[in-house]
Amino acid sequence: MEALGNLSRKEQVIRSAAELFREKGYAASSMRDLAQKLGIEAASLYSHIKSKEEILQSLCFDMATEFRKSLAEVESKNYTATEKLRFGIIGHIQVMAKDLTASAVFMNEHRHLSQPFLRDFLLLRINYINRFKAIIEEGASKGEFKDTIDKKLAVMTLFSSLNWMPMWYDPSSKIDPAELGQQLADMLVNGLKKG
Repeated sequence: MEALGNLSRKEQVIRSAAELFREKGYAASSMRDLAQKLGIEAASLYSHIKSKEEILQSLCFDMATEFRKSLAEVESKNYTATEKLRFGIIGHIQVMAKDLTASAVFMNEHRHLSQPFLRDFLLLRINYINRFKAIIEEGASKGEFKDTIDKKLAVMTLFSSLNWMPMWYDPSSKIDPAELGQQLADMLVNGLKKG
């Protein structure tokens, strides 16, 4: 995560809120907790942010945009389905690794969004997952992947594996996100490939 000193005050509020939401959970975090974490009066927060939910919306939708941009870049290339899936996985891991705190909030706290934001967020997520499913279907139809695999099971297994990363990845470890993405891609893509 970027040093707070390099960020605007609003960005500092959002970063600190992400840490708080990850530590305590969104529901258990208050604006008073956030003000205390930032060392300011609670009333001062409202000059930077309207509500706790505005922060959650910002975190969730900004992350969704990053994931979609990463995948769109892969989809725009003239890759085989195997390459698309491999680079899509690596891109997903790299987006998550850029901000593990925001990634954890994105994965675990989105359910606290109110309507219509929750519906919009879930539609974005379903669309993103379906784009990976389409890559798997393309690979199966072109003979790159086993045609007997259950595509929904394959994509859900893929995301179950990838989305736990904020819980176990240690950024101080010797493995960088691109290498981690390559290792995960090897494991996940090789399980789909025709023998």
